Amino acid sequence: MSKIKIMGLGGLNETGKNTYIVEVDNFIYIFDCGLKYATENLYGIDYIIPDFEYLVKNKRRIKGLFLTHGHYENMGATNDLLKLIPNLKVYATRYTKFVLEENGVNPKNIIEIKPHKKLNFGEVSIFPISVSHSVPDAVMYCLNTKDGAICYTGDFLIDPSMRGAYDMDLGKIAYVGKKGVLALLSESSFSERPGHTSPDHRLVKNFKYAVNHAEGRVIFLVLPNHLYTIQEIFDSLKNTHRKVVLMGKQLQSILDISLKYGYLNIQDGLLGDLSNIDDKDSVLIMADSKENPYAVLSKVLGGYDKFVSLKSNDTIVFAEPRYDSSEKVLVKLENDLAELGCNIVSVPKDKCILHHASQEDLMLMIKLLNPKYYMPVKGEYRYMVNNANVASLLGIPKENIILKGNGDIVEIDDGVLQDNFKSIKVNDILIDGKSSEDVGELVIKDREMLSENGIVLISATISKKTRELLVGPEVTTRGFIYIKDSKEMIKEIKNISTAIIERNITDSYIEYNKIKTEIREELGKYLYEETECKPMIIAVIQEV
Repeated sequence: MSKIKIMGLGGLNETGKNTYIVEVDNFIYIFDCGLKYATENLYGIDYIIPDFEYLVKNKRRIKGLFLTHGHYENMGATNDLLKLIPNLKVYATRYTKFVLEENGVNPKNIIEIKPHKKLNFGEVSIFPISVSHSVPDAVMYCLNTKDGAICYTGDFLIDPSMRGAYDMDLGKIAYVGKKGVLALLSESSFSERPGHTSPDHRLVKNFKYAVNHAEGRVIFLVLPNHLYTIQEIFDSLKNTHRKVVLMGKQLQSILDISLKYGYLNIQDGLLGDLSNIDDKDSVLIMADSKENPYAVLSKVLGGYDKFVSLKSNDTIVFAEPRYDSSEKVLVKLENDLAELGCNIVSVPKDKCILHHASQEDLMLMIKLLNPKYYMPVKGEYRYMVNNANVASLLGIPKENIILKGNGDIVEIDDGVLQDNFKSIKVNDILIDGKSSEDVGELVIKDREMLSENGIVLISATISKKTRELLVGPEVTTRGFIYIKDSKEMIKEIKNISTAIIERNITDSYIEYNKIKTEIREELGKYLYEETECKPMIIAVIQEV
């Protein structure tokens, strides 16, 4: 019998940052290691990763990191974790391995796995099973213990028409269910959607309609790792005599590896090159990114792309998901495209590009695995609650449905859920640029203050010998007031600063810290009374 702990470092009550830990006796198994892209209120932050402190403290007990598929929400923080635990073994299928290497992960850390090939770790084994998703080689994992299997679905949908590298082995899943499942961790992203996700994710007919009714070029905007959607674009172009031009090295690299391993099937003669960009009947496929939504098309629209210039008879097809966080950017972009005369085509609201499990998909997974305990993961809390309700409809007792937040620990001893409320402290780690250090809340607050109220810089120079004020105080502002139109205010700022400096100079020493503190406090009060704004105030006092 085993002592088992299950917890999420990310992915619970949020979208992205999926990282889940299962401890069996003394060993730790990590499932997925994702990031979350920053919203506009996190000024200058590129992405957010989980707090890995618990893993670092217990790194000797870790058996490995097991990745379900090659989307950044599930594997994007792998490099960040490897910086803290350099010898960590990363288990991934072939396409996921390619995405990891493209993002700078050392190939020596990666162990390529195949679906349905068991991985043995002493008394525990891990069994990957193929599932259908928008990227090839996606898997779910079953961790086999003495008390039954612990299954983590990753992202999936149920569609028997998806074959090859997108196939889902329902037979293997049912077999695991017959052997006995202790706990099932299942995604919640589409738990509000009734029915099956399929066939609403099939978009070939929509793409064909857009292409057949286009007067000129067709430009598709895609997310590069949504290979199933890219395949559907190529399928919609069969026998159209159009040439397809792939824009960007990343997209070309993905296409090369996909053709090499059979992830894409493209009709002969369909691919063109840069010489076909301005052809009337050409099709351009541009790779967008969730990190910087619609940046590639904004660059083209602004006239900054060295290869592509938009024409009034172009048709723009947004073949990618729409996210609430980028809605303002998209609306402005669509307005600008409309002014230029371009035809805009979006995926209909009753269709979906994201390949996640809707309610009927979730129900079928639960029925096949028949778990003793059910834990909704991957999604905002209301999605997790809906997922729990689905499980309850199928007869899973409410006391066996586990709803937790990041850091909460689920304990199962000898196959029985323990009634305790232990947790570890976890925080969001904010990453800016190439730095692996957490930016922190204070930096974000400073950036917010700068964006809303600007900055006032007071600089002065004092003689070291005579203790006289030699230069200044000079006033510099950015994003606060226009100096030429505010001469009286600038004069008063100088007077207040001068008085503070002079009263803190004595014959024996100068109170530099006191000067800076009083300038911030007194000027802050004065500027708020005059403008009702609270700019950041920085005092620079030097001695010569």
